[in-house]
Amino acid sequence: MDSNPAVSRHSAFSTRSVTTIGMLCAVAYVAMLVGQIVPAVQGILSYDPKDVVVVIGGFIYGPVAAFIISAVVSLVEMLTVSSTGPIGFLMNVVSTCSFAVPAALVYKKARSMKGAIWSLVTGVLVMAAMMCLWNYIVTPIYQGVPRAVVAGMLPTLFLPFNLVKGAINAGLTLLLYKPVVTALRKAGLVEASSGGSHGKANTGVIILGAALVITGVLLILVLLDVL
Repeated sequence: MDSNPAVSRHSAFSTRSVTTIGMLCAVAYVAMLVGQIVPAVQGILSYDPKDVVVVIGGFIYGPVAAFIISAVVSLVEMLTVSSTGPIGFLMNVVSTCSFAVPAALVYKKARSMKGAIWSLVTGVLVMAAMMCLWNYIVTPIYQGVPRAVVAGMLPTLFLPFNLVKGAINAGLTLLLYKPVVTALRKAGLVEASSGGSHGKANTGVIILGAALVITGVLLILVLLDVL
């Protein structure tokens, strides 16, 4: 991962940063559209790959950028393709930010491969816990079901789903972060790094990322009763 914290030291976003964040918003929106081809688990829980783009933006520019990308994309989604209205917008922002913002905060303090892995683990755990709380609060109102029913679904549906979703997005982040940042640097949109990465570490990250994605996909299929 990037060992140069220069980008995150800026007190304000530069024109180049704003341009890149805008581009990441567009990519995150497309990722969200692609994710809609995945069937919803129990008809209410949908996998959303835009979190990968948001956390990559957070790794590059910090937690504020992660929040901005999440809020902008969720707002555009609400105004264009979503049928869940303001509640869907709120849950989207909470879900994505609870994953990407803690991850970006941890990575900002430890910009290394180990720091990246721990940041993603932190993001997954925070997101899973937050979504249990918010589903307990919001789902009875939105779905019109008793709160006791939702409480019973927390350990059997909501928690497993969000852990699996988080694991998939963490794995995809490990696989895509370096190629994305390398492409942005070649385009002159992100500052060059003064550090390098060792081949063995990169191989290990690829293996870990692939394992998380494959395992997560298999578990999603289990939740969908496909396997």
